[in-house]
Amino acid sequence: MDITFANPEWLYGLLVIPFLIAYYYYSVKKKKSVALKFSSLYMIKKAASKKTSYRRGILFWLSITALCLLLIALADPHIPLKHTKKGVNVVLAIDVSGSMQATDYKPNRLEAAKAAASTLIKELNPKDNVGIVVFENGATTACYLTPFKKKALEKLKAIKSKQGATAIGDGLSLAIDMATSIPNKKKVVILLSDGVNNAGVISPDEAIQFAKDNRIQVFTIGLGSEKPVVLGYDWFGRPQYAKLDEAELKKIAHETGGEYYKSVNEKTLKNIYKNLNKKIKREKEDTSIRDWFLIALLIVLITEFYLRYGPGRVIP
Repeated sequence: MDITFANPEWLYGLLVIPFLIAYYYYSVKKKKSVALKFSSLYMIKKAASKKTSYRRGILFWLSITALCLLLIALADPHIPLKHTKKGVNVVLAIDVSGSMQATDYKPNRLEAAKAAASTLIKELNPKDNVGIVVFENGATTACYLTPFKKKALEKLKAIKSKQGATAIGDGLSLAIDMATSIPNKKKVVILLSDGVNNAGVISPDEAIQFAKDNRIQVFTIGLGSEKPVVLGYDWFGRPQYAKLDEAELKKIAHETGGEYYKSVNEKTLKNIYKNLNKKIKREKEDTSIRDWFLIALLIVLITEFYLRYGPGRVIP
């Protein structure tokens, strides 16, 4: 495990430790020599006592340990830990085109998608931010990035289906733009669609490149059914079926380091969203462990105080 220090100059203080140790043993030896020359027989025995020397040595080493802990704490050590401190920017991009009114999901595709998305929002970590983008002919913001999950759930609940086509490129681009609005965080987009990109001004390929340039991981969810779903009929009475472009969604996920999921009913959709939080790769950051050393320092000082002044004190 790599350890870095915010204030490494304090570590130079550790160079003094060997000199303090040498001086201590020199002083002990000198005191014994003086005691042998000038003290009474009682004092000679006391000075030569191994037990007394051993006990004094305990206090000395506790002091040295406390000094080392203090210097390391002042240097402010950091180690890479999986963090929740900075959190993740998670943006949901939800298709609200006309096909999302299909009732093969109960009560319909959009309401099932909203219910499943609410499960994910509730599973996110406290420090995570969540935002929502909806798209049909174009893309709009339903909820700006916020750490307040309750607010996001309210905005999610208010989303309504539209009658437009499907602008996947526009929806993904707006979601990426939102994900980058709060810096210094891991950025993830979760895009759900049940159709083919047939509207908008930004192509899916352009949106993919935008995601790669910003190092954004995109998870995609294809919404469909096990059987063909009739959305309506044309002027000639021919049925119009819902079409899902799985190839495009797979491509988006693959090229951005995410994963593609296929949903066939409201149950599988809910399970996908429920498990997505575990799939988000939370980056490691250098986290300060200075407090660990300060706590250890406090324990050492309390121990030394007890041994020096407590009922079973080392030095009478």
